[in-house]
Amino acid sequence: MANGPAPFSEIGKRAKDLLYKDYNFDHKFSLSIPNSTGLGLIATGLKKDQIFVGDISTLYKSGNTTVDVKVDTYSNISTKVTVNDILHGTKAALSFNIPDHKSGKLDVQYLHPHAAVDSSIGLNPSPLLELSAAIGSKDVCLGAEVGFNTTSASFTKYNAGVAFNKPDFSAALLLADKGQTLKASYINYVDRPDGFTVAAEISHSFSTFENRFTIGSSQSIDSKTVVKTRFSDDGKAALQCQRAWRPNSLITLSAEYDSTKIFGSSTKFGLALALKP
Repeated sequence: MANGPAPFSEIGKRAKDLLYKDYNFDHKFSLSIPNSTGLGLIATGLKKDQIFVGDISTLYKSGNTTVDVKVDTYSNISTKVTVNDILHGTKAALSFNIPDHKSGKLDVQYLHPHAAVDSSIGLNPSPLLELSAAIGSKDVCLGAEVGFNTTSASFTKYNAGVAFNKPDFSAALLLADKGQTLKASYINYVDRPDGFTVAAEISHSFSTFENRFTIGSSQSIDSKTVVKTRFSDDGKAALQCQRAWRPNSLITLSAEYDSTKIFGSSTKFGLALALKP
């Protein structure tokens, strides 16, 4: 819903995306081939150290239904069928992996002008149950999530959060890790032609009394190039440069320096190339 709250998983996501999204310290390649008939093809490859893995997926859209089938280098097949607007504001997705016959899962999302509810149940004799909900509006929302393992009769997670959103900033407070960690995040969109944006994330562990923080920024160098920076209290500094070298195609360079690393290389580099004809 345009004026309703976002799902619980979106709480704090704006700052998290600026700080962590698209940072990649391996070699990654992806090729997307859309089709006017509703059938698309996506090929992805990743080289990590001396290991190369990849997958090919096809995406078919017809009306309110989307079918996504992916095959990886280990011959695993994952399938997801999504149906939108089964009822007003309701979306359902059925997913399963082959040959894992216990991987079936059903996800249902319901969006209301004042609430957003997500539920998930494993389609096996001992399913994992998950439920999350957020209430409020697009400006202020309060939410929580819980996960329950029916095999061990135990909770796998229970978290809660609150978010305050405005066009020029967003703030969020999360109680995560079963109440063991308190996280606060903030992102501010500065009114400048270059789209300069700053974000910060602070966390406190109640079990270890450890405090952590990460700050970052994003800035457009020109109409096709965006540069991001990130600094954290563990002595790591990262830089990312992303350029749209042609319409819908991106090349992303990432680098990270670890000032605490004495032995071995203290610097990591990554390259990601995304092509979409």
